[in-house]
Amino acid sequence: MKYFLWLLKAAIFFTLFAFALNNQQSATVHFFFGTHWTAPLVLVVLTAFAFGVVVGALGMVPRWWRHRAAARRAVAAPAAAPPDETAVPSPTEGALIAPPLHGL
Repeated sequence: MKYFLWLLKAAIFFTLFAFALNNQQSATVHFFFGTHWTAPLVLVVLTAFAFGVVVGALGMVPRWWRHRAAARRAVAAPAAAPPDETAVPSPTEGALIAPPLHGL
């Protein structure tokens, strides 16, 4: 499996390398107010991809923070609650329960 993953990574690398070699023509990106940027096409594509990754990651930051806060609250909540000593244990508590047999 390890060799298969290395082979897959090598195939992806050489495919992207061939893409870069085949797209060395100049491309002009026109911005607002008459400004423009001229660079090789592969650099323009790579920059657009990197910009998209950054925007996507920044868009997910608030959700990541909410999930981290919820996880911290979930971990802290059981530790803060004292055990209930008046609870009656169920009849199956502590007993071994056999798993159901399927297909028989």
